[in-house]
Amino acid sequence: MNVPTKVPPRPRTPHGHATVLGVHGAAGTTGWKAFYTRRELESATEAVEWATLPPGGVSGEHRHTRTEEIYLILDGTGEFFLNGTPHQVGPGTLALTSPGNTHGLRNTGATTLNWWVIETLTPHTQNCLEGSPLPERSPMPASIHDLRSTSRIDTNGTFDGPLAAVERHTLAQGQSLKVGRPGTEIAGFLNSGNATLSFAETTAAIDAPISFLVPDGSPAVLRADSDVELFTVELRTPAS
Repeated sequence: MNVPTKVPPRPRTPHGHATVLGVHGAAGTTGWKAFYTRRELESATEAVEWATLPPGGVSGEHRHTRTEEIYLILDGTGEFFLNGTPHQVGPGTLALTSPGNTHGLRNTGATTLNWWVIETLTPHTQNCLEGSPLPERSPMPASIHDLRSTSRIDTNGTFDGPLAAVERHTLAQGQSLKVGRPGTEIAGFLNSGNATLSFAETTAAIDAPISFLVPDGSPAVLRADSDVELFTVELRTPAS
């Protein structure tokens, strides 16, 4: 029996993003766009999003209670506040924030500060939503990493939900990368350059900045049509 190939959602760009006033209690505005939400995702993921701050802008400090979240800085410079302590951040900085920790972000540069956001549900939250809550657990430590010095970060010890790893790839023009493996869906963000994304039954030309999804069971090949920088996030699906 042949299993039908899953049709991947179309790639999405930050174009046409919303402008939100007073995010997490901060003054000023934040640009925001949800690329994909839970109805399009196989994993226990709330959303794959993008956000931007103007120079001097702030995304207010707030405590996480039910989701695990990454902030991945794409462009610009700023201060990431983790449990009240500021950390200098720039392109390639990855912050992992687990429940029980607080975080916020300030743009300290002269240009916009853009970042990729992925929020996933913890097993505790998933069970609460299903009516079978697990016992509360002590907060797991949050952490900050530089993907330009360590290209792959596994989340063991920080997250226990579906988000398993974050990776940075750089491809020269003409190089290809296989994306996807059984038991995971992949969220991708092409941060610079242009490429061709090919699935079994469809092909799309993509130009940065743009986000895409590779469903579980529908691997893809990304071919660099110029030099590119690409970020991928592995999200475990229920079947895994």
